[in-house]
Amino acid sequence: MSRVFSGIQPTSEMHFGNYFGAVKNWVELQNKYECIYCVVDYHAMSMPYDPKELQHNTMNMAIDLLACGIDPAKATLFIQSLVPEHAELCWIFSCFCSFGELQRMTQFKDKSESEKLQEKGNIVSVGLFTYPVLQAADILVYKAEYVPVGKDQEQHLELTRNIANRFNNKLSEYFEEPKALFTEVPKLLSLADPTKKMSKSLGDQHVVRLFEEETSIRKKVKTAVTDVGPKTDIMSPGVANLFELLKACERVDDYNSLMGDYDAGTLKYSQLKEKVADGLVALSKQFIAKKAELVRNREKIEGQIYAMSEKAGKIAKETLREVRELTGLPKRNS
Repeated sequence: MSRVFSGIQPTSEMHFGNYFGAVKNWVELQNKYECIYCVVDYHAMSMPYDPKELQHNTMNMAIDLLACGIDPAKATLFIQSLVPEHAELCWIFSCFCSFGELQRMTQFKDKSESEKLQEKGNIVSVGLFTYPVLQAADILVYKAEYVPVGKDQEQHLELTRNIANRFNNKLSEYFEEPKALFTEVPKLLSLADPTKKMSKSLGDQHVVRLFEEETSIRKKVKTAVTDVGPKTDIMSPGVANLFELLKACERVDDYNSLMGDYDAGTLKYSQLKEKVADGLVALSKQFIAKKAELVRNREKIEGQIYAMSEKAGKIAKETLREVRELTGLPKRNS
C-alpha cells in the first residue's frame, strides 16, 4: 500500500472545522493507504504557548483523534517529539533550503503579524520562520508518497519537494517527491461571522467544538448569522455556510429538500438551522461516547500511543541511518 503522512497541531479541543477539514478525511484514507498520522507538538512551540497546556493538549489530541475514528489496527498515530529523528532531519534539511525560499512562505507572513505575537513579551521566533523545513522532515523521514493537503498548504509541500530534489542532486537519488492528495474539503466559516474561517482564535462563539454540549451547539446554530444587508439573487455566505455544514454532516435528504425550498423561495431559516444542529449534535454525541470509553482506559490508551510512537521511530531511525551516511556524518553505535 502507498504511504500517506499527515500531522495536526495539538490544540485545547478540536472543532468541526478541524474535523471536516482534515480528520474525517484521515479516517477514510486509513482504509485505502498505509497511513502515518502525527500530533505535531514541536510545531506548536513555534507560537507563544504554555508548557503545561502543551503537555496536556498533545496527549488529549491523540485521544480525540482515536475518538474520531483513527484506528490503531489500520493507521499509526504518534507524537512528534517522541521521535527525535524529526528534529535531526530538520537540521540536515535546513542546510539544503535557501533563506529566500522560507521568506516566500505566505503563512509565515500571516502568523508573524498575528495579534498574539504583537502582545508584550512575545517574539517572532526562528522556529516560526523555519517550521516548513520541519514539515519537510516530518514527511520525508517516512518516505511518504502522498500528503493530504488543502490549497493553503500546497506551498509547503512544494518546498518539501524542492528540498528532496536538492538533496538528491547534491548527494544521491534517495528521496522520492511526495505528491499532494487533494480531496474535496468543505470550507467552513464562522457561524457568528460568515466572512471569516471557523477558528478558535476568533473566540468560542465562532466555533462549534466536537465534544460540546448539545444545548450549547443548538444555541450557536440557532443564533448563526444568515442574511446581512439587502437580499440578492446570490445565496448569502451565512446561508451557504449552513448548507455546507449540512452537507458535511452527510444529511443528504435534508440537504436536497431544503435546497429545493431555497430554490423555490420558501426556505425557512429556522428549519435549516434545526437540521444543521441535528446533524452536528448526532456526530458530537458519537464522539463524546467514544472518548468517554477511551478515557476510562486512559492508561492503556496512552501506552498504545507510546507504542505507536516507537513503531514510527523505527522507520524514522532507519531513514536517518541512511541519510547520515549520505551526508557524511559518522555512524552511531546503536
